[in-house]
Amino acid sequence: VQLQASGGGLVQAGGSLRLSCAASGRTISNYFMGWFRQAPGKEREFVGAISRSGSSTYYADSVKGRFTISRDNAKNTLYLQMNSLKPEDTAVYYCAASTSLYPGYLRSSYGYWGPGTQVTVSS
Repeated sequence: VQLQASGGGLVQAGGSLRLSCAASGRTISNYFMGWFRQAPGKEREFVGAISRSGSSTYYADSVKGRFTISRDNAKNTLYLQMNSLKPEDTAVYYCAASTSLYPGYLRSSYGYWGPGTQVTVSS
């Protein structure tokens, strides 16, 4: 499966952005999907994940209550709605797909990655 994230940009603190991840080659209904981010000089970190059906979602504590992950398997697209953005949310955001039953937050469990999209939050 090939993944392409989009929707990043520059936003003021407190604002919102919606990221999309369009998949091609395979249907994403076969994959557990996740979002990760990487800030300059830092390790890539888990943001959130969603089960194949979309019935279960998982979030990092740092984004819980502010970010919402969703998927539309019919459109082969993953989403990340980001509200109440903070300067510390500034990073390159990546979508990823896993064939594991439950990869959770483990970066190594995701075998498919797309190029990231830059999110910059100004204070």
